Amino acid sequence: MGFAAGIALWFQLPAPAHWLALICLCGAFTTGSLGLLQREGRFPYLRLAIASMALAVAAGCLTVWAKSTLVGAPALSRPVTTTLLGRVLQRQDQPAEAQVRLVLATREPETGRAIRVRMNVPIENDNERATEGALVRLRARLMPPPAAMLPGSYNFARAAWFEGLAATGSVFDPVQVVEPANTRNGLARLQRALSNHIHRQLDGTPGGIAAAFASGDRGGISEADETAMRDAGLTHLLSVSGLHVGAVIAAAYFLAMALLGMWPWLALRVRLPVVASAVGAGTGMFYTLLTGAEVPTIRSCAGAILVMLALALGREPLSLRLLAIAALLVMALWPEAVIGPGFQMSFASVLAIVALHGAQPTRDFLAARDEEWWRRAARNLVMLMATGIVIEIALMPIALYHFHRAGIYGALANTIAIPLTTFATMPLIGMALLFDAAGAGAPFWWLAGKSIELLLAIAHWTAARPGAVNHLPAMGAWRFALFLCGAFWLALWRGKIRLWGLLPAGIAAISLLLLRPPDLLISGDGRHAGITGETDGKLIVLRDGRASYARENLTELAGMAGETITLADWPGAQCSRDFCAIELLRGDRRWQLLLARGMDPVPERALAAACERSDIVIAARWLPYSCKPRWLKADRTMLERTGGLAIYLDEPRVVTVAQGEGRHGWWTGDRKSPFIPSASKQNAEFPTPAASPVSREAGLRPREQAAGSNSPPP
Repeated sequence: MGFAAGIALWFQLPAPAHWLALICLCGAFTTGSLGLLQREGRFPYLRLAIASMALAVAAGCLTVWAKSTLVGAPALSRPVTTTLLGRVLQRQDQPAEAQVRLVLATREPETGRAIRVRMNVPIENDNERATEGALVRLRARLMPPPAAMLPGSYNFARAAWFEGLAATGSVFDPVQVVEPANTRNGLARLQRALSNHIHRQLDGTPGGIAAAFASGDRGGISEADETAMRDAGLTHLLSVSGLHVGAVIAAAYFLAMALLGMWPWLALRVRLPVVASAVGAGTGMFYTLLTGAEVPTIRSCAGAILVMLALALGREPLSLRLLAIAALLVMALWPEAVIGPGFQMSFASVLAIVALHGAQPTRDFLAARDEEWWRRAARNLVMLMATGIVIEIALMPIALYHFHRAGIYGALANTIAIPLTTFATMPLIGMALLFDAAGAGAPFWWLAGKSIELLLAIAHWTAARPGAVNHLPAMGAWRFALFLCGAFWLALWRGKIRLWGLLPAGIAAISLLLLRPPDLLISGDGRHAGITGETDGKLIVLRDGRASYARENLTELAGMAGETITLADWPGAQCSRDFCAIELLRGDRRWQLLLARGMDPVPERALAAACERSDIVIAARWLPYSCKPRWLKADRTMLERTGGLAIYLDEPRVVTVAQGEGRHGWWTGDRKSPFIPSASKQNAEFPTPAASPVSREAGLRPREQAAGSNSPPP
């Protein structure tokens, strides 16, 4: 816990001075506690625990700081279109999105420094010979990795920093292979060949899911099916993680035990659990490498290998000590994973299982007794359901914090889907691949396809239930911290004292009822804005829904289900070709908003007059100094420093992306814009309804204004 807390504090604290202060403070606590241990006194174990915790916090902060310094890649200073010559480091086929994703080692066009870039190649521009190790030439548009669009949304710039990516981009022309790949990347070729073979046996999403199970390739899963899996709480089945690695290792372990037990000479001379554990661990490592060796897979493999080691030594395979060792190993190698949902969800689910099955009431309920088989089966089924419910409760705060949504039927769906995947789908895929060597795998592929179709049917049925997904606005770090404190207290203590963990968790849960979304959400580039509180369950957006990523971010942070209405279509707004005006009533104050729709220059005098009578002005362009709204001018000049904004008008209060970034390497806070103003536009149009600032100044009625405007009346 202390190591993880140190890592989390490094991300929360803004600057190196604060990180050094934290380390020095922890050093003082450690020194003081160890000094007190030399003296006679009460509570020696408490003082030792304080010293150990402080030392762990300092170690966690130093570890992630060192990792950031060593692997962090500064982003490109600005977008650029260029021709790149680079070596392919990774290739990922994504047939469901009609594209291929390449990671290249190349040179920055302007400075010549070595960088890693990630490129999206449309399927028509792909070259099948552009595999790992090939030298390719391509023409592309490079962009700096985007920061979080809004406060609390996904921060791709931070993820790219720790992956060493300096830019992302899209390829315009067909990829040219200058030098073909060598023969050393056999594992990558095996992974791709395995995925292609599975796609030839199974079409559509069933083939994509089967390929994901066998090779880690998720590119063949359609967006609709992936959304249904997510809403049903089954999306964890699509990524190779603890369930898949555990199933493979367990199958290898029990198969090795069964086969080796048939050899009496070996069984009498060798401890079979040790040999079977070694076989299971080796199989798990090969499966991890075959599926791409992603961080979640490596994390799961490390934990499974520790379980194998415990079985070989005759120890309890699932315990808090083994879980702590596995978590410490992952945090030492990938400290940035601590703040990600994957790390938190996987270890939270295992911690919930260990705590539940270690509780005395559970032990009493599952204790062996002389009874009919159906009673024993019924108790195991009840325990399975209870485990699913406990896991869902444990994961719900994490899902709400990161994704602002959580399902309520996930426990029921997982009760069916996990056994189906573990005992039917994955064994059938393995048997199909095995019998394909003799050309007799077709029946197994048919059965595997039907089992995956059943899994998808469960996902779609669950996701379609009323209230299957609950949406909430961003809960904030302090509520999440309360949930974590309560969860750790419940899991780590034994006896009735553990019930005190319900207090902080209950306070956090009750506080969720008081959550309200921001009144205004403004993206970091100023092109997208959302207004809440004016409709029943719909978000008013500045632009239409073509930009799905922007729409999803706006609706998630607003805690809404995803339905939007454009500002131009909202009866309470008045829009022209260039601007929209809207009046919001919050508390006892009326707020006048002016939002720019286009990027063309406008006459400065007219713009200054409109700004003067507005409380808030939002624009994706640079606005002149003469534009002085009464409260806030969120133009490009401001947004380049602050990033996206969440505005609460009742208080009033502004939350910015920059407030959560500090001086970490991935946050630049001031990037050059590719926008070049066009020729001056002399006849820019401003909305002039009776409720707008401009109309009140002119003293015109709405009908008279509409008659004198070139744009149609609102």
